[in-house]
Amino acid sequence: MLFWSLIFMNPYVKLLLDAMKHSGCAVNKERHFSCEDCNGNVSGGFDASTSQIVLCQNNIRNEAHMNRVVTHELVHAFDHCRAHVNWFTDVRHLACSEVRAANLSGDCSLVNEIFRLHFGLKRHHQTCVRDRAILSILAVRNISKEVAQKAVDEVFESCFNDQEPFGRIPHNKTYARYAHRDFQNRDRYYSNI
Repeated sequence: MLFWSLIFMNPYVKLLLDAMKHSGCAVNKERHFSCEDCNGNVSGGFDASTSQIVLCQNNIRNEAHMNRVVTHELVHAFDHCRAHVNWFTDVRHLACSEVRAANLSGDCSLVNEIFRLHFGLKRHHQTCVRDRAILSILAVRNISKEVAQKAVDEVFESCFNDQEPFGRIPHNKTYARYAHRDFQNRDRYYSNI
């Protein structure tokens, strides 16, 4: 199916799937992905109770948007796998994963920010990540904006700097390809002969 080949050829997705498999959480596309019509303007979500990524087919505009949504939700799935996130009772856990997803998925790329008519020069990426994380928390939790902001502020520095499994902020597909190559070579033994 063309849909799956588009998703699984994306270097962001390839890296996250390899990292999850390496962490003992292999992903099966029939079991762990679901395409559904969703209410509101939500594009996707990660259901921790079923370890399933939901793609909102009625709200995804194009292939690039789909790739960002899949990558964003796979960051949550990776966090769920490696960190055993307490999604439902600790808003800071959710905030950390939302910061990481906004930072690593391309949500805050310069192109996306220009389309949103949000752009600046100094520390713009960090501002975007913070704002996107707060919006994501408010979309899934019935809490005040102040509580969401406080949670993001408390975890921002450490979670923004946690760039696993990419090892860097993948600003575009080329950086994601380099990150994937580096991930594949992490456990290799090199010697000078």
